Amino acid sequence: MKQSSYIRKLTLTGVLAALTTVATLVIQIPTLTKGYINLGDTVVNLAGWVLGPFYGAAAAGLGSALADLISGYTVYAPATFLIKALMAAAAFGIWRLLAQKLQDVPARIAAAVVAELIMIVGYAVFEGILYGSPASAAASLSGNLVQGIFGAAASVTLYEAVLKRIPHLNDRR
Repeated sequence: MKQSSYIRKLTLTGVLAALTTVATLVIQIPTLTKGYINLGDTVVNLAGWVLGPFYGAAAAGLGSALADLISGYTVYAPATFLIKALMAAAAFGIWRLLAQKLQDVPARIAAAVVAELIMIVGYAVFEGILYGSPASAAASLSGNLVQGIFGAAASVTLYEAVLKRIPHLNDRR
């Protein structure tokens, strides 16, 4: 990778990490399980699609974990980093795999759904361990399901409406 291309990719990674943080903090709807529904998953999926699996995972993980730290959900930050990084990598990987067989939009929808399932299962497992109870894990499912549905729909819509129209944005993976 040429140095100028590397600098652009690193800069975009920082911008998407910051945007992930802001999108997570802008609207927070508390859930019964001490978590919150937010807009961050929209950017998490977009980061994977725009930056690829490694830089996208870095932007998604760092931005989301930083939002947890700022919001006072410090205990969640390490799990959030891992879950959101996996989401971005999966969003890219599933989309890339399916785009060879499907049209772009269905491939992105499937990729976003898989990424959101990673979030739902990841937080259920984490909360089950954290609170020592399968009931705690089950209680987190409904709020995370709502966030997952919104995150998948919003990320595909935003990508199709805006990001795919930006010349050369997607050539940097």
